[in-house]
Amino acid sequence: MEVRLQAQEDEITLLKSSLADALRRIHVHDQLLPLLKQQLIAVGLMVTLSSSSSSAYPGPGCGGSIPTRELQTVLSPANSTSSSGRTPRRRRPGGQSIKMFIRGRPITMYVPSNIHNYEDLKMELPSERLVLDWVYGYRGRDCRDNLFFLPTGEAVYFIACVIVLYHINKRTQRHYLKHTDCVRCLTLHPDKVRVASGQTAGMDKDGKPLQSCVHIWDSNTLVTLQQIGLGTFQRGVGSLAFSFADSGAFLSVIDDSNEHMLSVWDCTKGTKQAEIKSTNEAVFAVGFSPTDSNIIVTCGKSHVYFWTLSAGQFTKKQGIFGKYKKPKFIQCFVFGLTGDVLTGDSEGNILTWGKSAADVKTLGKGAKETFQIMRQTRAHEGSVFTLCSLQGGALLSGGGKDRKIIRWSADLAPETECEIPERLGTVRTIAVVDEGEFLVGTTRNAILRGTFSDGFVAIVQGHVDEMWGLATHPSQNIFLTCGHDRQVCLWNTEDHSMDWCITLEEYGLCADFCPSGSVVSVGLSTGRWVVLDLLTKEVLSDSTDGNEQLSVMRYSPDGSFLAVGSHDNFIYIYSVTESGRCYSRLGKCNGHSSFITHLDWSKDGKYIMSNSGDYEILYWEIGDGCKLLRNRFESKDREWASYTCVLGFHVMGVWLEGSDGTDINALCRSHSERVVAVADDFCKVHLFQYPCPKLKAPSHKYEGHGSHVTNVRFTHNDSHLLSMGGKDTCILQWRVVRGGAGSSRERLPSASSTSTSSPEPAAS
Repeated sequence: MEVRLQAQEDEITLLKSSLADALRRIHVHDQLLPLLKQQLIAVGLMVTLSSSSSSAYPGPGCGGSIPTRELQTVLSPANSTSSSGRTPRRRRPGGQSIKMFIRGRPITMYVPSNIHNYEDLKMELPSERLVLDWVYGYRGRDCRDNLFFLPTGEAVYFIACVIVLYHINKRTQRHYLKHTDCVRCLTLHPDKVRVASGQTAGMDKDGKPLQSCVHIWDSNTLVTLQQIGLGTFQRGVGSLAFSFADSGAFLSVIDDSNEHMLSVWDCTKGTKQAEIKSTNEAVFAVGFSPTDSNIIVTCGKSHVYFWTLSAGQFTKKQGIFGKYKKPKFIQCFVFGLTGDVLTGDSEGNILTWGKSAADVKTLGKGAKETFQIMRQTRAHEGSVFTLCSLQGGALLSGGGKDRKIIRWSADLAPETECEIPERLGTVRTIAVVDEGEFLVGTTRNAILRGTFSDGFVAIVQGHVDEMWGLATHPSQNIFLTCGHDRQVCLWNTEDHSMDWCITLEEYGLCADFCPSGSVVSVGLSTGRWVVLDLLTKEVLSDSTDGNEQLSVMRYSPDGSFLAVGSHDNFIYIYSVTESGRCYSRLGKCNGHSSFITHLDWSKDGKYIMSNSGDYEILYWEIGDGCKLLRNRFESKDREWASYTCVLGFHVMGVWLEGSDGTDINALCRSHSERVVAVADDFCKVHLFQYPCPKLKAPSHKYEGHGSHVTNVRFTHNDSHLLSMGGKDTCILQWRVVRGGAGSSRERLPSASSTSTSSPEPAAS
């Protein structure tokens, strides 16, 4: 009865909510109807765009709620109504305003004086295009066996939707870009040329599930040879392995469904040969016996299974732990020279498994042979995350807690070991460059290169948690990032390296360089913000405004002021002296009814334009205090030093039909004021012309991120655009090129001398 009563109360609550929403909509329409009639009579001109309710993208990483979507614009004479749409005012001759409605809220934007006929404005694709130049980061924190070394001298690995081929000596990148959602696994064919990669299923922006698949592709040409299992794998692909005994004729796949389906596919034909439910427990790895393609091994949570495939049917035998302690996880395995299987587990042991004759006495007549532990070798403190076979039967193992890499002889005698630095995480996977040199992927999303004698250095680094803060230097080819992992990192766009990285006490959400170029301010999650010296990394200033997270830091064009936007609805203004080394509170802007999201300074450094969480556009005069400008009409012709506010007349066209107000996370106008880049909630980067004041404006759209894109920024000379993913922990560096207008929607195009992308870009 209590359960049924609670269910009824929940239903009543939902009904009340729906009724309140319906009443709100009716009220809004009742308010608008007289206004629209008045405008039709006075001007005879109206443009209306509306959309029905739809869902935000709730897929992996591309997060969001499922709100009611409304986007509507109305063209009207300037000041025929107030910003609230209620009180008529005296009309100024020759002026017009645009009313844009998001989720029922009217947003008034005034048409600048130099636009005489809004209806005649033409929205075109920009001549500028983006080309993927570099990918920063690696997905090591939650993936296994995803790092391989190719005969071409390239390391192959993935992050977000991009598979990177990084030449470790030439320091160049190529990119395989045919995946439509986050890549989850990777394996190398015995010919060392072909690669198989699997992706997660994900969802589209309307909440509809997308189909997962496996791509088999040529690492020399980046041409897709086969697409396997489209629509077959539930939720995504977790593990892959090519067969060896028949020169890689077959591919085994474990999907991410509840049953972790095991399937075997013909690599040439792309047809399924067999399929079976594996287990309801997590599966970490799959592999063929090197001598018999009919024998497959899988391992995972508390199990290791030995599968035999005959006439399209699987039979399964479970590894028997017997007198040995059953570990919580079997993390990895390799095949030994004698046909034995060696597993690494969460207890720090390497277990050697072999076939055992049937125990008829104990198990009775008809008992079959079993796979049992022949030997237990203590290897690491904490988990054994990876095992890597070497020529001659030697073995490498990588430990979790102890961060050690150990070389073992063929008879499992330890020969040598080394330890990777703590700040770079624990060992996740190992790839052999040659007999003495290795690549190591870590749980801190780093790739290390080194030897036992010389140690290891990072050649790829990245963030390990959601990122929001991004700033580009005013005169140098460097940029700064910060995120929920509490790391603040300075990157170089020319040599594609991390200059330095520090860890703060709280996580960073926003940042901006002082125009002097010598310091950078970083806003944190607690209302605290710090100013860092770029050369020494020293904290020059440490202040706190409120006790809520900071969302935007922005210096005035001459560097004499700093504006700090907070989730407590205030903008704090500081006077800045000594080239950004000294700060004193000037005042705070009080007038927003929700948290600050974006703000920009005017070119003369006297005014601020700001947006908030409830879609307000406010203007402020900054002088002796922080004065809210009540008459927003007077700001319509003001010129802005930067344009990062997502709401405003000049960027109204970047909003898609049906947007709910949270679909655009960030935007940035180029310094040339020719284009505006947009980071949306659906994993896309857009490039629009600037200004872009009309809805349904066309844009170039680029894919690569596997999560909501949180920020975009142009470099100081507009040569590159940087985009930042949220959950995918990926930073993409795009080269800005001039060219004719082409397709308005495309996969990432081919790249430059330092970056080659997949040919034959597929339409999304």
